[in-house]
Amino acid sequence: MRKIVLEIQKLTKYYGNVLAVKDLSLTLKEGEIFGFIGPNGAGKSTTIRAIMNLIHKTEGTILFEGKILKKDDIALKEQIGYLPSEVYLYEDMTVGEILDYHMSFYKKDLKKRREDLVDRLKLDESKKIEDLSLGNLKKLGIVLAFMHGPKFLILDEPTSGLDPMMQQVFYELLEEEKERGTTIFYSTHILSEISKVCDRVGFIKDGTLLKIETIEEMKKKNLTFVTIESKDVKKIVNDLKLDMLEQNDHMIKFKNACSASTDDLIQVLSKYHIDKLLIEEATLEDMFLHYYM
Repeated sequence: MRKIVLEIQKLTKYYGNVLAVKDLSLTLKEGEIFGFIGPNGAGKSTTIRAIMNLIHKTEGTILFEGKILKKDDIALKEQIGYLPSEVYLYEDMTVGEILDYHMSFYKKDLKKRREDLVDRLKLDESKKIEDLSLGNLKKLGIVLAFMHGPKFLILDEPTSGLDPMMQQVFYELLEEEKERGTTIFYSTHILSEISKVCDRVGFIKDGTLLKIETIEEMKKKNLTFVTIESKDVKKIVNDLKLDMLEQNDHMIKFKNACSASTDDLIQVLSKYHIDKLLIEEATLEDMFLHYYM
């Protein structure tokens, strides 16, 4: 059984009278990529900042490998890599100087790992930070997060600013880290990324963790979208309890999130006059949106 790397117990955070996160609890196990998804303002970044001790928690406890993660615990923090959504560094330094500075914090030799990451992400170490594009700044942030071989990676919107080619390199790095046993906390609002890289996903909305599911569990959900064109639209709407998405005098579109089969649905609809019937299987992106609609 894989050991628990991170445990969050009833995390709550208020900014003044504004509630940002409420009673959030979850555990991350060794070698898993955990997706943390929600709209802007849902509480994703607040949760990450609480893990990193960048803000004071109102309530709750955060444990890393069974130990309370304190702000001044250098030994524990050496095992964590952090990529913020926006990377801010000393602008008058070069890429190489920033990497040298970062390497000085660790006793182990990071030269080989640094060279590999810089080469794969195509970074120019002679360039000054102030001259870097958004994409190159994000690539440097990735190198800084990955270079020391952390046991636990926190990635906040990691692919923003990366072109498609660099995104693919990044996904390859993630897979390598997972095989190495690294636990990864992956926060994003880009739905397609979650299905591509994650094992489990937690949905957060208005500071509350709604649900945690594996990607495989989500794929097995019997969610379909049904579009009907009929002169009996009003009768269908009146007689059936439908989760309506679109409606006019001659057409309706609704979510069918029940466990009934397509055959059962057709039998129910058989008593109405149907001109056209379209039943579409939900994509993974539809499944994610299902929790927010």
